[in-house]
Amino acid sequence: MRRSFKFLLRPTVKQAAALAQCLEDHRQLYNAALEHRRTAFRKAGVTVRYGEQSAE
Repeated sequence: MRRSFKFLLRPTVKQAAALAQCLEDHRQLYNAALEHRRTAFRKAGVTVRYGEQSAE
């Protein structure tokens, strides 16, 4: 049986700013990794996998 829990976040203004910055950092990282994969496939026809990107 799977159980799930939901928690309501009520961050302070300072915590909300830190969470927003963390989200922005992750968004930029994801988009850069995606662009790297697309460029590698377009230019060389190679597939870049998560493990290879993670090792970089």
